[in-house]
Amino acid sequence: MPLLDRGLLWLSLVLGSCASLESAVWGNNTKDALNVLLIIVDDLRLSLGCYGDKLIKSPNIDQLASHSLLFQNAFAQQAVCAPSRVSFLTGRRPDTTRLYDFNSYWRVQAGNFSTIPQYFKENGYVTMSVGKVFHPGISSNHSDDSPYSWSVPPYHPSSEKYENTKTCRGPDGELHANLICPVDMADIPEGTLPDKQSTKQAIQLLEKMKTSASPFFLAVGYHKPHIPFRYPKEFQKLYPLENITLAPDPQVPAGLPPVAYNPWMDIRLREDIQALNLSVPYGPIPVDFQRKIRQSYFASVSYLDTQVGHLLSALDDFHLANTTIVAFTSDHGWSLGEHGEWAKYSNFDVATHVPLMFYVPGRTALLPEAGQQVVDLVELVSLFPTLTGLAGLHVPPRCPIPSFHVELCREGQSLLKHFRFQDLEEDLTLHDNPHESIAYSQYPRPTDYPQWNSDKPSLKDIKVMGYSIRTIDYRYTVWVGFNPHEFLANFSDVHAGELYFVDSDPLQDHNMYNDSQGGDLLQSLIPWVVPTTKGV
Repeated sequence: MPLLDRGLLWLSLVLGSCASLESAVWGNNTKDALNVLLIIVDDLRLSLGCYGDKLIKSPNIDQLASHSLLFQNAFAQQAVCAPSRVSFLTGRRPDTTRLYDFNSYWRVQAGNFSTIPQYFKENGYVTMSVGKVFHPGISSNHSDDSPYSWSVPPYHPSSEKYENTKTCRGPDGELHANLICPVDMADIPEGTLPDKQSTKQAIQLLEKMKTSASPFFLAVGYHKPHIPFRYPKEFQKLYPLENITLAPDPQVPAGLPPVAYNPWMDIRLREDIQALNLSVPYGPIPVDFQRKIRQSYFASVSYLDTQVGHLLSALDDFHLANTTIVAFTSDHGWSLGEHGEWAKYSNFDVATHVPLMFYVPGRTALLPEAGQQVVDLVELVSLFPTLTGLAGLHVPPRCPIPSFHVELCREGQSLLKHFRFQDLEEDLTLHDNPHESIAYSQYPRPTDYPQWNSDKPSLKDIKVMGYSIRTIDYRYTVWVGFNPHEFLANFSDVHAGELYFVDSDPLQDHNMYNDSQGGDLLQSLIPWVVPTTKGV
């Protein structure tokens, strides 16, 4: 039986048992409960029209944004897939999940922490996962955290297995495993792509749920614009090379500590990049090829946008748009040549700054124009309390310190106050908390200098941790010694530091850490960094 049919069969069985579930958990409240559609994109920076990028063609996401509350300054807690996803899906920071790589399952390594979908499931929702929601593999127990998080088996597209194989036809007519990979749909295995399959599956699940008496929580994870840039070739035509500019700061900054630099080793493994014979770690990519990379990233975003458009159209067609919250975000950003870097794997804004928006039926579209966008700094760990609050569920309590023994709590603050809905449960105690305007991120390194595993060190190899705080005025990062066996940072063992002032240096190219202008400020910032090691 095909995987698609098996998933729908499971869903039928689950829905068949929902009557007893509703009476046990919800009583008569399920008929009024809002559904949730959570869209998670892989490696999406703020390259969207709704975030002011005039080059990018993203009409469907922009349309969603026009009816949503959009957060201008949302930040991931670690700029790599598995740690970021586990962090925001559990509402805990990486120092609490103890996941900095891809090689452990938080329920075993750290604590039996509840997840967003698990909490909805325990409150009477049918929870479903399509595509890349949790990172597959050890970090989600090779099961996407089933059965804890999901009512039905998670769906992964069958064409996923071809993503990193030789399916890119080059100028020589041969197939290659390239970074840049626009494809002819008739020329690829199965004649389809993972995100197309995920959209199709998600639409079938929506159709199944439209007549259900139970509310649903559907998470859809899209692969693009994650590398390789494998997308239908017609999208490349949207971005003529002559219109593609380079990054505004394509050089490695003179004052950048070596420990802060990521050598983008996964990019270097692609056949078309290997053919460039680049020096490691700082060798620049030729200018003409930089434009091609940026072109294909933008084309991948537009391809993604069409899939989001199909999904949202189905929500409307099935008359679910008036009863479904839609949340849209990314696990982290992606560098496109800024600071001489590519990929993620850093604490810079370009790697940690992510899109975040919430559509709440009958609510967000009615907000005054000035209320459609929020400039306050927020974090992805706020997703858990915000989604539960918007859905009318009890918001899980704040975590104690430490919280490894507590199954249900959250380290992020609720964002409900920004919606200005008088009937929602808000984090009233935090309204005057100065932590509100700070976002924390972190990134591990194996050494002080770039090497082959600097981008993705295994836990046992982590010797340095870069803790970073971002305020509306500055980004401050301190790189300190780290003990991977005890999960402890030593703030007396400072390896390097970075300080960038947002107003005068928005691209973060001029490190003021050792400058007299930054000295007084640094002394006041130390207390703000230390709490991140305790998951505050």
